[in-house]
Amino acid sequence: MLGKTANGLYWMFRYLERAENAARLIETGQRIALTRLGASDEEWRSILKTAGVAEGFDAAYETLTKDAAIDWMLRDKDNPSSVMSDIAAARQNARMVRTALTEEVWEALNGAYMRAQDLTQRKVSERDLPATLGAIRQGTALVRGATHGTMLRNDIYDFARIGTFLERADNTARILDVKYYVLLPSISAVGSAVDNVQWETILSAVSGRGGFRMEYSSVSDPRDIAQFLILDRRMPRSLSFCTRKLRANLGYLASEYGQRPPSLAKVAHLESTYLSHDIDAVFDYGLHEFIQKMLTLLADLGRQIEQDFRFYE
Repeated sequence: MLGKTANGLYWMFRYLERAENAARLIETGQRIALTRLGASDEEWRSILKTAGVAEGFDAAYETLTKDAAIDWMLRDKDNPSSVMSDIAAARQNARMVRTALTEEVWEALNGAYMRAQDLTQRKVSERDLPATLGAIRQGTALVRGATHGTMLRNDIYDFARIGTFLERADNTARILDVKYYVLLPSISAVGSAVDNVQWETILSAVSGRGGFRMEYSSVSDPRDIAQFLILDRRMPRSLSFCTRKLRANLGYLASEYGQRPPSLAKVAHLESTYLSHDIDAVFDYGLHEFIQKMLTLLADLGRQIEQDFRFYE
């Protein structure tokens, strides 16, 4: 496969996953604000930081307000990481690799783009925001469903999956970190009702409440939640699940191309060194420090994948 085609597939699905994750972060910000006594618009700074768009927001706006933060993250054309910018970028990449996609995948993505564009033509009111975010997530889910249901399991599919799971792992790590490091008001709040509600919100942000309840009943212990989102191999948004999928799809490419790329060794090292211990080892290491290390390793893995498969040649 040409590097440019692999690049288009990889980034199409990274942007699609990023759009959904940005929508989830906006919803998370709304829910967390409701759990904080005396919450102010400044609470949204942590969400902007998690999404990596705080610097751009500060350059575009003189003051931080909830409405401005939501509009910046959802639909502002000057924000290259807004939900709409991500969906538009996914569609542009899909157009570049149109012949590598089935008709069903292209139609699902094009439909998701047009629906999102229609919903965000004007500033979205707080009343309409949940429905808008829900429709966007539904649109991205339809693209994934069409991909799973109609695409051949070949290198095209592998690059799509690698883009998806690298972006998803990065997002889960960021959501965990914003809870533990930024949103927690003080050490005295650990174990409090506010702390527990916020952990519940984090589970909701990654669609993990139902699965968590099946495994841990109704008691939400922060250590169990961290275990679930970092190390549980059955949870489709956990760091462990995502890295296993990355290793599997990189392995399929290695078999198909007859060579073992350095990126496969990197993801294997990431798994064996950081995701093969129990959650007590993670907390002993320091949850914030662990997450920051994971984010660094994931970014390095992404750069290695681009080099291994000559994305820009």
